[in-house]
Formats: sequence, C-alpha cells, structure tokens
Amino acid sequence: MSKTVKDLTAGTTGGIAQARLASGQVLVGQPFDIVKVRMQTAPAGTYTGMMDCAGGILKNEGPLAFYKGTLTPLLGIGVCVSIQFAALEYCKRHFVRQNVLNGRGGPDGMALGSGQLFVSGVFAGLANGVVSGPVEHIRIRLQTQSAKNPVYAGPFDAIRRIWTQHGIAGIYKGQVVTLYREAAGYGVYFWAYEKLMQREVARKGIRRDQVNPANAVLFGAAAGYVLWAVIYPIDMIKSRMQTDGFSPADGQKYKSTLDCVRTVWRTEGFSAFTRGLGPTLIRSPFANGATFLGFELASRLLNNAV
Repeated sequence: MSKTVKDLTAGTTGGIAQARLASGQVLVGQPFDIVKVRMQTAPAGTYTGMMDCAGGILKNEGPLAFYKGTLTPLLGIGVCVSIQFAALEYCKRHFVRQNVLNGRGGPDGMALGSGQLFVSGVFAGLANGVVSGPVEHIRIRLQTQSAKNPVYAGPFDAIRRIWTQHGIAGIYKGQVVTLYREAAGYGVYFWAYEKLMQREVARKGIRRDQVNPANAVLFGAAAGYVLWAVIYPIDMIKSRMQTDGFSPADGQKYKSTLDCVRTVWRTEGFSAFTRGLGPTLIRSPFANGATFLGFELASRLLNNAV
C-alpha cells in the first residue's frame, strides 16, 4: 500500500472518528456550532450572550433548529479530514527527504523543524479548503435562514438553487477568506500537535507508535485551542461573507473580504471579531481530540499491516 493511500485511509478514519461521535458529538456539538454562527452573523446587540442566543433558538424555532445544516458536514467530514492528513503527510515526507539530503533532522530526517511543520499545515489547509469552503457555505446558509420563511428546503435544494442562480462562484462564496482561515489555522494546528508529539517522544525515549493514545486526544484538543485562538476573527468574517447576499439586488452588504473587515470594524468594533467564541471553545476539544486519535490509531494499524 502506498504512503499516500495510507495517509488518505488514516485521515478518513480520523474524520470518521470525529463524525462517529456524531450520535454524541453532533447531538452535543452541532447546537454549539449554530449558536456560534448565529452570534457571529447577527447585528450587534441581538444577543446578550451564548445562553440568550440558545434560548431564543429554542423558544422561537424549537429543538430541531439546533441541527439545521447538519447533513453537509456529516457527509463531508471524512473527505475533508482525509485530504488534510494526506496533504500534511505528503508535505512532511518532502521535508524529510530534504533533511536527509542536507544532514538535518536527525539520522532519519524525521525531526522536522517548526517552519517545516507550519508549511506542511498550510499546505494541508489549502488542500482542505477546496472541499470545506462549499460544505461550510451550505451549512451556514441553512443554519441562519428564517424558520418561518426558509429559502432552502435542505442542503441539496440549497446547492441546486445556488448553482442555478449563481454558478460555481455562488457555491464557493467566501472562498478567499476560507483559504486564509484554513492556511493560517492548519499551519498552527498541525505545528502545535506535531511539536507536542515530538516532545512526548523525546521526553520518554519512545517511538511515535508507542505514545499513549490518550495523549493524542489531549494533544489534539490543545492544538484545536491554538487553531481557534489564531483563526476566530477570520472565521467570523467568513461567516459574514457566506451569509451575505450574492448581489446588491438580494441584500449584499460587503463588496469583498477586505470591505467586510473594514465595515465590521467601523460599525461594531473589536468585540464583533470575538462574538460566539464561547460555544466554539466548548465544542473544540471533543472534535479535535477524536480526529487525531482516529488518525494515530489508523496509522499504526496500517503500518503494522504492511
């Protein structure tokens, strides 16, 4: 089995592990996500906090409203995570070969430097953004549409109507800021995880496949917090862009990503860029811990099988 196929398979397993908490994680995590998106995209002063937002959704739209837009991430998560890890490992192997040729990174070149890990993460994020952009766009449209007069009957109806009316550009609305977010976010995300894993291996003098799986969960959770600390303001802008109108005729507020940043800063101030962070931080460790646990266990299984 080739290394790329192994990475894709292991990454998919990581995605399934994250989605597999779906009867638990989606039931628990998705409500936090819709609260985050509603708080990010609502005008200033709409909600006093996370509980006010959640209470309003429950009172006005009912409990099922917390699961709006769930289908698209459930269908796309395995693809997204497999792309992330395949791209990450491909780039890491490139740097390992460079290290061996240049006499760096230990005898086998495997001890990658911070810059190499960051670039590998950026590459993984950009590759992932090709899929995550439209997946998240459709999800956010469904999460924020009116309960009384919904524009879309579901994810497939949203895809069909957006494609028909606005083409591929409509499906990929907000893609520029999505790529900014994915590049910056996954750069620090995989850097943080890999440095924690390197530290554990060096401290205990063991191989990576001997690291306690519980540590993969903890390191993944920590990496998730690093990711959100860096990208949250970018994520807010992405949410604004992906809920904006497609043209002035249907209520477009922002001409571009930069115009969105300037407008939000001028009209709502710094606090708008952190609105909704609370529910994100509650949800993050479960998703990211599960992803890295799935990847590490699948990698060990596949490496031992060949």
